[in-house]
Amino acid sequence: GNTVNSNHPIVREMIFHCLRHWVYNYHIDGFRFDLASILSRNRNGEIVPNPPLVEYIGEDPMLSDTKIIAEAWDAAGAYQVGSFATRRWAEWNGAYRVNVRRYWRGDLCMTGPMATRLAGSSDLYQSSGRQPYHSINFVTSHDGYTLNDLVSYERKHNLANGEDNRDGDNNNYSANYGVEGPTRRVPIRTLRRRQAKNFMATLMLSQGVPMMVSGDEVLRTQRGNNNAYCQDNALSWFDWRLTQRNAEMYRFTKGVIDLRRRQPTLRRADFLTGAPHQPGDLPDVSWYGVGGDRIDWNHTFHSLTCLLGSTGIEDSAARHVLIMMHSGGQPQTFQAPKSARREEWRLVSDTAAESPADIFVETRGPELDADQPISMEHHSMRVYVAR
Repeated sequence: GNTVNSNHPIVREMIFHCLRHWVYNYHIDGFRFDLASILSRNRNGEIVPNPPLVEYIGEDPMLSDTKIIAEAWDAAGAYQVGSFATRRWAEWNGAYRVNVRRYWRGDLCMTGPMATRLAGSSDLYQSSGRQPYHSINFVTSHDGYTLNDLVSYERKHNLANGEDNRDGDNNNYSANYGVEGPTRRVPIRTLRRRQAKNFMATLMLSQGVPMMVSGDEVLRTQRGNNNAYCQDNALSWFDWRLTQRNAEMYRFTKGVIDLRRRQPTLRRADFLTGAPHQPGDLPDVSWYGVGGDRIDWNHTFHSLTCLLGSTGIEDSAARHVLIMMHSGGQPQTFQAPKSARREEWRLVSDTAAESPADIFVETRGPELDADQPISMEHHSMRVYVAR
């Protein structure tokens, strides 16, 4: 595979010249390095500080305007998420993928990790002087399940690959919600669609850089195969008819992308502090339980309210954003935080609502009566934006 002796002088020169060639001749604007921790190993396979090739790539003037992204682990067991190379490199955030999947699956004690990922993963990147944009957030990638399969299968189905289902990752943190694979049962199909929207919305609402796989916006399936690299057939091809068949998900995805584009509050350049910009302002982030009071991280298992303050952002489009998330298996009643009740709010998204009420373009949804209880369906998310 790609497990090469990358810090041998000849190999190092070849890789370096290839990158320059692609940028100079073909105007490639960025690179993602598969299993990039191999670049940190010396000729004996040992992880070394300041590996030459990694530094060359990060400091070369011809590559200075390119995006440089590492998959910060390798096949030999190295895991360098949060510690790979220098500030020049961004990283695939593997912790984001795991924590978000586990939260929405309904695993216990995941509200804290979920909040950390939603806020930009400062636990991984802040101590080294990095910014939220060093975190490449993703729920799915070209490796593993598609978004549709993540909510449709509890185990991989790779027999068609010819390796007796031994290939592919066994730790998918997925769920099928009652039936393995396709089903005609309306409640299961409804919940799967809702979960797909939860994942997509979470990705677009998180601080950092969102990365999505082409096809997830129309619920492309690989029929449970989580290692389909060897399948050059309908299993891995893109069926353009899905844009009509799954138009609801397609519309929802465009809507949450538009929300992110319109709201600088969702894509800050610096990490959130939990403090107001000036006395009297809302903090840039605050967290609450279902009763609208400050959250008790030790006793809150499925429900989370996040209030993102827009103060301190030098953009007239910035607004406060209120996010309510519930991953439990039963409905839950929320109360808006007291600090939010002095604002006027409009609903932007409700993943439990039927289309077109699941996403409102340009925040033209119904107003929120912040003094009244808010009924949340199981496995659902609501997003409000202040007027």
